[in-house]
Amino acid sequence: MATREALSFCRLCMGHCGVVVTLDDEQRLATVRGDHEDPQTLGYACFKGMAAPEAHNSPERIVHPLKRMPDGSFQPVPLAQALEEIAAKLGATLAAHGPEAIAGYKGGGAFFTSSSLRMLNEFLAAAGSPKAFSSVTIDQSAKAVAAGRIGIWPAGRDPFGRGEVFMIVGANPLVSVSMNGFDTRNPLKRLKQAKARGMKLIVIDPRRTETARFADAFLQPLPGEDCAILAGLIHIILAEGWQDHEFCARYAGDLDALRAALAPFTPAYVARRADVPEAELRRVAEVFARDSRRGAASSATGPDMSPGSNLAEHLIECLNVICGRFVREGETVPHPGAILPRWPRKAEVIPAPRWWEHGYRSRIGDFGLIDGELPTGILADEILAPGAGQVRALIVHGGNPASAVPDQERIVEALRSLELLVTIEPFMTQTARLSHYVLPPTLQYERADLPIFIYENLVSHDPYTRYTPPVARAPAGAGVQDDWVYFWELAQRLGLTLQHFGVALDMRSRPTTDEVLAIAARHAPVAFAELQRAARGMMLDAEPQLVEPGDPESRHRFSLAPDDVVAELAQLARPGDDASRRARHAAYPYRFAVRRLRDAINSACKDLPSVRPRVPTNALYMNPADMAREGIAEGELVRLSSDAGAIEVVAAADPDLRPGVVSCAHGFGALPGEPADPRTHGASTNRLISSTRDRETINAMPRMSGFPVRVVRIP
Repeated sequence: MATREALSFCRLCMGHCGVVVTLDDEQRLATVRGDHEDPQTLGYACFKGMAAPEAHNSPERIVHPLKRMPDGSFQPVPLAQALEEIAAKLGATLAAHGPEAIAGYKGGGAFFTSSSLRMLNEFLAAAGSPKAFSSVTIDQSAKAVAAGRIGIWPAGRDPFGRGEVFMIVGANPLVSVSMNGFDTRNPLKRLKQAKARGMKLIVIDPRRTETARFADAFLQPLPGEDCAILAGLIHIILAEGWQDHEFCARYAGDLDALRAALAPFTPAYVARRADVPEAELRRVAEVFARDSRRGAASSATGPDMSPGSNLAEHLIECLNVICGRFVREGETVPHPGAILPRWPRKAEVIPAPRWWEHGYRSRIGDFGLIDGELPTGILADEILAPGAGQVRALIVHGGNPASAVPDQERIVEALRSLELLVTIEPFMTQTARLSHYVLPPTLQYERADLPIFIYENLVSHDPYTRYTPPVARAPAGAGVQDDWVYFWELAQRLGLTLQHFGVALDMRSRPTTDEVLAIAARHAPVAFAELQRAARGMMLDAEPQLVEPGDPESRHRFSLAPDDVVAELAQLARPGDDASRRARHAAYPYRFAVRRLRDAINSACKDLPSVRPRVPTNALYMNPADMAREGIAEGELVRLSSDAGAIEVVAAADPDLRPGVVSCAHGFGALPGEPADPRTHGASTNRLISSTRDRETINAMPRMSGFPVRVVRIP
């Protein structure tokens, strides 16, 4: 019986929807609904977010630390015992093999737990290990590479709320509720508001997505051709003189070199290559550059999981630079910082920092750090390759690499080979089942929290933030802890001092979660106690920040055409062998495209009782004309294969998908070697992907989309 209501916000994705929760007599979560008085999300809440009580109260939820027994079963153990044993094994590994033998992997469950989102990295740093990995580097790390190669404009791009146009490349934010630059606070309502004030929407996607249905210009290419399309758009803009001449003269470096590198990408060539009408390609360039003066281009996993992802993101930024789509001197900085410290934003270029060229280099592939982390594309190599620095112990925080990391058989082989695998996880995921210890965390409404403030300008387009106290209790007798507690306890046992956003934690007396959050929020414009009192959050715009004049003596420019980018463009334009291309197309006539689901987020939420009937499997979507040509009926099993592997999936029709393309969501399936019914378990698309070839330079990003596949009906 529900006895009271409380305000909070959902932390499943970047939407951070304001919600009203009801609690039963035991203060356990009963229902969740959107808060119509929330100033940011305006009553919106998605189905998976409202299903949170099923996760909190699930009989399958792990509520006590588990230890894997010699026979493979798991048994509950006291927390102190689990921590002592884990610390002893970590200490022995450090003593015998050094700090590089210990690594960590962080997933979405960690990123959306603000008190803990840096704890894994800080624990590894305290131990002396540089081997931090996360889901970010197999998602959209190309964005960091692009910033590192082209340079940074401190005030940022033109914001969605002020733009005359917004270009989306390979994203569907009305379903994913996530995209750089798009306003995901009640995304449909925000998009309708933007279009009502006159904003034009451009969408480039192989599927006429839910978002694309609102587009003023829509391009439906073959997946994997984003680089060619973007090169062609820039070619048209420069040829027609539609660039921002004044901005380019002051801030665009290497413009002539870029123009020369793009010479092969004529509209006719790009139209043939990407299989799009030349007139529609030109129409996109007109709407973005000729007919609009403000408004940015952005992207998501479509181009960032496809071949040439680093080049694609670089070209998106080139598009923004040549059209001058940045917040200018004297204008208001849209989100100067709510939790993170504010800093002067000047109208000038910070030259390309190329962070990965400095500091630690990996023993596998000689990769540098991307935002302080090694690329997850080499995680399996770091575990499997013998020698000095081989990873022998791995802590997984809020992630499921056995499901998420490409080349599933290889990553599972690596995880099984570890001497110690510890997972902080509330459910028995594929990774948890391979672990030696599973440590159960509190769930979102049982802990105090802030929004994911390291990406706070993606959560809110205004300087807004909010605090939530724990509003629900964990199940009676549960031995769960806030995630960060496990790192503090292990560090204390190992004699390490944890830093938290530059502040050393007291390692003698464990702080509270509120004290940990207060450290992170110490640079906010208001005291942490004031944030705690604001039930629906606070808009911190009393002192708006303006973009300051740049240094008139600065000659820094955006690096539009550094040598490695020019080389990648030359490789892209190089004609292939026609006979080889025809043979490859005959063997693998379709192209695979990544896909997001509304009711699941990667491998999370899909097993909730109310979600499972809606998403029983990860169907392989095909255009009905392709299904008819292959003799495939709706609901039939098909074999989907690439040159790296094969899976069996259920076929489904999608008339919005362009012919010649198939699309399937990731995050499904069982562990390799285990029986699994494709109709009820789905299949892992990561078995179609190699993690040892076709990796991008700089960030070792595997190719997870835009690759050739074959579809065969299973009799």
